[in-house]
Amino acid sequence: MSLDALLAEVDPRWYEADGAGLDDALLQRARSSRLGCRLLAGALADGPAAHLLAPSPEGFSAVIARWNRARLLALHRDLGVLAYAPAIRAEIRRDAVKRVKSVLGTSYLLALDRSVWDAKVDPQLQGRLAAALAEALAGADTCGPRLLDAFERQGRAELQVWARQREPALADWAQLMHPPGELPLAHLPEKPLLVVHTHHQNRAVAA
Repeated sequence: MSLDALLAEVDPRWYEADGAGLDDALLQRARSSRLGCRLLAGALADGPAAHLLAPSPEGFSAVIARWNRARLLALHRDLGVLAYAPAIRAEIRRDAVKRVKSVLGTSYLLALDRSVWDAKVDPQLQGRLAAALAEALAGADTCGPRLLDAFERQGRAELQVWARQREPALADWAQLMHPPGELPLAHLPEKPLLVVHTHHQNRAVAA
């Protein structure tokens, strides 16, 4: 996988410390030249992509080939669904359950699977997740996008905390596809997170 492919996926706001991003025309000019690509990559290597662009036998190509945007989106959402399992299992309102099932499809079963995670959390976290789920569910016509966004953001947080310790190059890559910003607090134990991560990684390898 080429450096051009990597740079094309990076949110432009990572190129500036103040988060303003680069002018689109200037960014396109930089991406279209070898020197420009090297300068952009250098800016990332000195900051948010220090692990991804560090010298290694495989280089960055293996990471970005395995974890394209679609696969990372699926991983983030499943991690988010699992992280919300305590609230999803506790939700008993018929209409709310119907909405969650409709949005998640088969991923709803992941939240219910006690063989993956028992979803036992302290009351404070349970309350926070329940409140966030209720907020996302408010309004039948618009709850779908809000639910998916809540799950994805939570999943991004879960992956970042775990991957920073275990797969820092993946953490860099997943981070670069979104603008800089704060994420929710992560809380998934490592074992259930690994179940989901391994499942998606195996699918990526087999593809």
